[in-house]
Amino acid sequence: MSTADGADQREEGEYGRAAKRLKTEERETEAEEREEGEEELEEGEDSDSGSLPGSGESKADNRARWSGNEYGAGRRDNGEDSHRISPSPVVHVRGLCEAVVEADLIDALEKFGPICYVMMMPFKRQALVEFSAVESADRCVSCGAKEPVYIAGQQAYFNYSTSKRITRPTHADNPNSGNKVLLLSIQNPLYPITTDVLYTVCNPIGSVLRIVIFKRNGIQAMVEFESVQCAQKAKAALNGADIYAGCCTLKIEYARPTRLNVIKNDNESWDYTKPYLVRRDRGKGRQRQAILGEHPSSYSENGNGSPCPLLPLPGNSRYKLTSVDAPDMVSYPLPQSSSSYSGHAPSSVAMVSGLHPSKMNCTRIFNLFCLYGNIEKVKFMKSVPGTALVEMGDEYAVDRAITHLNSIKVFGKRLNVCVSKQHAVIPSQVFELEDGSSSYKDFAMTRNNRFSSAGQVSKNIIQPPSAVLHYYNVPPCISQDHLLRLCTEHDVPGFVKFKMFDAKPSSKTISGLLEFDSKTEAVEVLTVLNHYQIRIPNGSNPYTLKLCFSTSSHL
Repeated sequence: MSTADGADQREEGEYGRAAKRLKTEERETEAEEREEGEEELEEGEDSDSGSLPGSGESKADNRARWSGNEYGAGRRDNGEDSHRISPSPVVHVRGLCEAVVEADLIDALEKFGPICYVMMMPFKRQALVEFSAVESADRCVSCGAKEPVYIAGQQAYFNYSTSKRITRPTHADNPNSGNKVLLLSIQNPLYPITTDVLYTVCNPIGSVLRIVIFKRNGIQAMVEFESVQCAQKAKAALNGADIYAGCCTLKIEYARPTRLNVIKNDNESWDYTKPYLVRRDRGKGRQRQAILGEHPSSYSENGNGSPCPLLPLPGNSRYKLTSVDAPDMVSYPLPQSSSSYSGHAPSSVAMVSGLHPSKMNCTRIFNLFCLYGNIEKVKFMKSVPGTALVEMGDEYAVDRAITHLNSIKVFGKRLNVCVSKQHAVIPSQVFELEDGSSSYKDFAMTRNNRFSSAGQVSKNIIQPPSAVLHYYNVPPCISQDHLLRLCTEHDVPGFVKFKMFDAKPSSKTISGLLEFDSKTEAVEVLTVLNHYQIRIPNGSNPYTLKLCFSTSSHL
């Protein structure tokens, strides 16, 4: 059974329509495989091993052995098939380099026969390639078992997939359908994604007409090109590439709509055929006169701030235009926070209001906000009850926190997260909160910050809140009942489904998934139990329970 990324089904979100999903059983398989991959990323295992996040590949493929050292055709020394996977037009490719994009696979493998479809898995350095005939796939697997096959200068390894076809979001992914709109899913978006960013990335490959960005579950965008040929080139050149080095990775499919409807030119939508498009207020009659005009004179004419500087692509980026009629050097904008685009001075301090007076404190704010950036200091405001200032590592972290945490419910109260006018948190007017803890706490030196090094950042997968939590760094002796008792002892909802990942025999910790009845319950459990110290008998040091939101919507 094949699967496709459930997030790719949500491209109609900006039109206010309900998201369409794949069949339940396909999503369940994908959820398991994606989370196994996520678990490996968290624990820092080799990116060539284990399961395939969001690949649509079954577990049989993940367990298959490969020729060469650990890879290959799947045969024992006595010549018997160790894994009897029947020939399939879909080939599972491993061992890809980080810089590989879809065009590289097509260039290297089209000699075996016509290729129908490619699904990239950049975080795992793997891909699925569907040939038009099983004979072509057979030539690819057989050749890879006999002699090295290089993709983008690095040897790759091949085996049949248990799937007979890669599931597409719609039939629109067929180039013959004439679709010129691409759906871009931005994975691990450490920096803000705006229309300027996407236009600068896409337009050098093919003329872009319209862009719409939406953030219903993560960050996605639809880009309409001038022609089907431009869309095909862009998909081949950019699928699997990083917008910024090591993050903001593009996963690209063909979208359902054949044309985008844009009503306003701003950071989240733009019609490049109508550069002066503005929103029309309908049915409001005559508007009140503004005394000082539309905006302060210090703002730029279009209200979007000064044009962002452009830089050449870094050498280690996945952005690689192989066999595509595009420039060798493409410029793109520096990461900028949404506040700088809106004309407000950027700040690394977020203001959070709507906090529960007795259930929220500095530590619990840290537990929630640390998923989106380092936390330096947290201070509750004495003059404004239920409000706190959170100083984060930089303005990008604040932007991520606003994107994912604004308007979520925590302990029955809806949070409001925005950029603060303050540029630092000063420990003044410290007082005692209702739970007896201090209204101010400095987290600058805590080891629980998750963005302190490049290695840590690469393991984080930025996710919006979901009903499934990924837990890790738990001692092997902890069972499902232990975790349920932990929820009960801390007066938070218990989980309804539980899954533990298979651990290596030498592993000192375990990890898995916890599903709750609602997203709100999962948020509350993470807020309370994230970084809880688990002590075991005769253990010298406690284990720090770590929680984050899962990429899966259910188990």
